[in-house]
Amino acid sequence: MTQIFDNPADFADEALDGFVAANRAYVARVDGGVVRSTEVPAGQVALVVGGGSGHYPAFAGLVGPGLATASACGNMFASPAAGQIYRVAKEANAGGGVLLSYGNYAGDVLHFGQAQLRLNAEGIETRTVTVTDDIASAPRDQIGKRRGIAGDLTVFKIAGAAAEAGLSLDEVERLATKANDRTRSLGVAFDGCTLPGAGEPLFHVPPGQMSLGLGIHGEPGISEHPMPTASELAELLVSRLLSDTPDHCGSRVVAIVNGLGTVKYDELFLLFGKIEKLLVNAGLTVVEPECGELVTSLDMSGLSLTLLWLDEELEHHWAAPADSPAYRKGNLAPRARRQLSGPEDAVSGDVEETTAAAADLGRLAAAVLAQVRDVVVEHEEELGNLDAIAGDGDHGIGMRRGVEAAADAAAQAAASGASVGRVLEAAGEAWSERAGGTSGALWGSGVIASGLALGNRETYTNEDAIAAVTAFVGAITGLGKAEPGDKTMVDALLPFREAFLRELDGGTTLTQALTVAAPAAKAAAAKTAELRPLKGRARPLAEKSLGHPDPGAVSFGLIVERIAAFIHSGLAGPHFTEPGLAHSEPAYAAGKGATT
Repeated sequence: MTQIFDNPADFADEALDGFVAANRAYVARVDGGVVRSTEVPAGQVALVVGGGSGHYPAFAGLVGPGLATASACGNMFASPAAGQIYRVAKEANAGGGVLLSYGNYAGDVLHFGQAQLRLNAEGIETRTVTVTDDIASAPRDQIGKRRGIAGDLTVFKIAGAAAEAGLSLDEVERLATKANDRTRSLGVAFDGCTLPGAGEPLFHVPPGQMSLGLGIHGEPGISEHPMPTASELAELLVSRLLSDTPDHCGSRVVAIVNGLGTVKYDELFLLFGKIEKLLVNAGLTVVEPECGELVTSLDMSGLSLTLLWLDEELEHHWAAPADSPAYRKGNLAPRARRQLSGPEDAVSGDVEETTAAAADLGRLAAAVLAQVRDVVVEHEEELGNLDAIAGDGDHGIGMRRGVEAAADAAAQAAASGASVGRVLEAAGEAWSERAGGTSGALWGSGVIASGLALGNRETYTNEDAIAAVTAFVGAITGLGKAEPGDKTMVDALLPFREAFLRELDGGTTLTQALTVAAPAAKAAAAKTAELRPLKGRARPLAEKSLGHPDPGAVSFGLIVERIAAFIHSGLAGPHFTEPGLAHSEPAYAAGKGATT
């Protein structure tokens, strides 16, 4: 159990600060993660890796010459936010472009994808290679859906060596992709890990059993088996991986036995000896193997086996020198320390002349977000428990972190008289930054999109409410790529939109439209219990999820229910007018359909 901390909420940030203090010769702290503290040759490709905290040596421990240029570091088991990744990559960029590489998890894909779009828009050429080595998470004909576990190391090492050799972004990307295509992993767990401050592990394995096919975010395996002997475990891991051998790959392999947190090195070495014999008996040559803790999961009791099938160029880059806090190979000449820029001065941008209507609606938006915060806090434990059935159990705490930051940012913006567009933009960015993970990316993007749709206008009508809801839904469906029936938030979101638009098209008030749409969302969320997840971390554990509603859909239903009740109660104040009624203040338009 993780026991050394002051405040569990600060665990990841404080651990990262301490890591930097212990490794200043290698890394420097920047907003969102770490970068090399030594010089990077001008024009060299910057390899930016990252993901949630709790996996050391991945990801920050692999920053150094011959490996990563920087690492974006999220909260415990949660993706770093898009803004954090963007800032880290900007600091790492040496003029040769940026390659982003990370495990194929929904939250990481969303946040790194947003950062890539922003970097490319600013003229920093940026590519992505996701790691998809875990054979337990999807069948061979769906390799693109597999998640990344200890295969992170092989992809990062090959890409880092290629960048260090001065190769172009095209070549670094090609070699990283090849390494990923030739990497396979499989893990087992003997018991779950415990998040800082939690009283119990995220899951337990029954006595005398072993869980096969685990993830590195505290997810349980996809099946349980009687606890094997070391020889039986070696045979299981090797046979499963060899049955998934990449096509036309040769007979030279890197073998990596990776401890996930509490399995002792003596046990790992014992197992490795048996694995090597099996590989040699299968006609393979083991090249420069690794055995130890390389991609962990806090204090999880478990391990994984990774195989990378080599060709001549991959073997060359695998054998190349590297020097990082946690992974060193060969010899590299000492590097001079680089001069890192300090935090950039805040840029105020254009001064906005906020209209009375937009400022009034901005204050309402802040009040609504305060209500959203309250309902999420009220149901945090329930949402976490629901997520733990087939996920990592962090939906409740992630939503709370995000909405608390969003509500605070909205309150500050509204108090300054900002428009509803600026209020929601500030709230969305804060939500994304603080929550991390899939929910942070989706909710942050949706709130920002709503703000952009509402903007800073002289008057607001039902058409603006329709535009805001449409923008919110479009941002989430466009970013997450989920469809109805995938068992996600979208399964509650779309029925809400349909009911809301139908009511407004029928000439009802905005308040009445919310009152009808919210129950539609809650009912749809409840029906997701009948579905098997086709997206996100719950997908590999689809059978465990069956019979339980999707936590993202449930949280959306709770939120819109609270918003509808708040507006209907009149506690929100005179922000809405009935169609056809004028308001004495300039914030409201007169005439048919006028409303804010």
